[in-house]
Amino acid sequence: MPKEQHPVAVDGGVGIPVPRDGEVWAVGAVILDGHGRAFAQRRGPDRRLFPDCWDVVGGHVEPGESLMEALVREVAEETGWRARRVRRLLGATTWTGDDGVTRHEADYLVEVDGDLRHPALEWSKHTSYAWFGPEDLPRLKENRGPGEHLVHDLIARALQDHPPGA
Repeated sequence: MPKEQHPVAVDGGVGIPVPRDGEVWAVGAVILDGHGRAFAQRRGPDRRLFPDCWDVVGGHVEPGESLMEALVREVAEETGWRARRVRRLLGATTWTGDDGVTRHEADYLVEVDGDLRHPALEWSKHTSYAWFGPEDLPRLKENRGPGEHLVHDLIARALQDHPPGA
């Protein structure tokens, strides 16, 4: 059973898919700072999926957990920040990892509380982090093949829709 979590505000009109039995789901959070830059972390080189690639905060939805519960938990686990508000659904997609497992993923624009200058990364899983503005987007394609630009496209969409101060 999921542990008690703080409530997170979800803006009206934010879509929250309902997983069907047997589906594997993941959630992702695009987090912006006050300068209109998006947070990403580099996955470790020994990770099974997408080694040494940039990624948004997120992970798998555990059994018995809702998408919002998973989103709040993943933000806290991967950054030490507290999810405060879910602004919008950036997209829902289905993809098959290089492990052959098909996953459904819902990615959100999320506001957080905490010291954005000092994320508490899971250093066993991630090797670095950076804040990406529009001029930095090409770096998000590092170590990805042609057409494998989910993280790039999510962050580009979030930056386009929410310029600094928005």
